[in-house]
Amino acid sequence: MTGSRAEDCVGYGKASRPQTHDHRHDHHHGSSDGSAQRTRRLGIVLALTSVYMVAEAIGGWMTNSLALLSDAGHMLTDVAAIALAILAIWFGSRPAPPQKTYGYYRIEILAAFVNGVTLVVLALFIVYEAYERILTPPVVESGEMIVIATGGLVVNLISAWILLGRHDHGPRALNEHGAFLHVVGDALGSVGAIVAGLFMFLGGWYVADPIVSIVIAILIVYSSYELIREAVNVLLEGTPSHINIAAVKEAMLGIGGIRDVHDLHVWSITSGRDALSAHVVCDDDGFTKEKLEAVRRALRSEFGIGHITIQLETPDFEEEEHEAATCQ
Repeated sequence: MTGSRAEDCVGYGKASRPQTHDHRHDHHHGSSDGSAQRTRRLGIVLALTSVYMVAEAIGGWMTNSLALLSDAGHMLTDVAAIALAILAIWFGSRPAPPQKTYGYYRIEILAAFVNGVTLVVLALFIVYEAYERILTPPVVESGEMIVIATGGLVVNLISAWILLGRHDHGPRALNEHGAFLHVVGDALGSVGAIVAGLFMFLGGWYVADPIVSIVIAILIVYSSYELIREAVNVLLEGTPSHINIAAVKEAMLGIGGIRDVHDLHVWSITSGRDALSAHVVCDDDGFTKEKLEAVRRALRSEFGIGHITIQLETPDFEEEEHEAATCQ
C-alpha cells in the first residue's frame, strides 16, 4: 500500500490514518421485477419481428424488391439484437462469482457493440446490391410490395411503442436502446419501401427501389453510430457522456472540510450503472464517517452514481504519499 511505501522511505514518522471506503451498491437497475418486465417487452417484440421478418423476406423474393429484402435483412438483425438483449438481462441477473466481481454486466455492452457493427455491415451490403440494381433496374411487383411494406410499418410501430414503455423504470438499458434503434430503422425502411412502391406503381420508375434501399442503408449507419460510440466508451471505461467530471470534483470540494480531491475516476459498469473512485483530502477534524456519508449523498443525489469507493486522507498522509513518490 502507499502508506507502507511512505513509512519504508521516510522512516516511522506520523502514522497515516486508515482508509475508509463506501462499497454500497445501487441494485435497482438489476431488480428482478424490472428484469422480468424488460424481458417480457422484448419477448413480445421478438415474436412480432420474427414472424413478419419471414413474411417480408418471402414477399421481397416474390415481388423482386430489394427494398423489401433489405428491410427483411434488417429485421433479421433486429431478431439477433433482441435475442442478445434478453440473454444479456439473464446474464446480468446472475450473482457475481469470485472470478468476475462485477458479474456479467459487460455482456450487455458487448452485445450492443456487436449489434451496431452488424448493422453497419448490413448497410454496406445493401449499398452494394443497390448499386448493381441502379445499373440495370429489374421489374418489381409494386402493388404487392406496397401492401407488404405497409404491414411491416404497422408491426414496427407497435414494437417501438412497446419498447418505449421502458420510461416507467428509468433510462432504457443500452441493449434495449439498440433494439429500439433497430425497430425505428425498420419503420423508416418500411416508409421508404412504400414510397418506392408508389413511384413504381404510378410511374413505372423501377430505379426507385434501389435508390430507396440506399437511403435505408444510410439511415441504418446513422442510427448505429451513437450505439457503437457509447458501447466503445463503456468498454474503454471512459467517463459517461452524461457526467461532467469537473462538476463532480467541484461538488465534492463544496462539502465543508474537504481540501482536495485527486485520483478521481468515473466510469460505467454497464448502461445505467455508474461507478466512482477517488481520494479525498479533508481536515483532521473532518476524518469521520459523517464526512464520507456527506460525499456519498452528494454524488448520489446530484449525479446518480451508485457504486462509490472513497479513500479519506488527511494533509499529512498526502505529504507522506508525495515523499514516497519522490524517493521512488
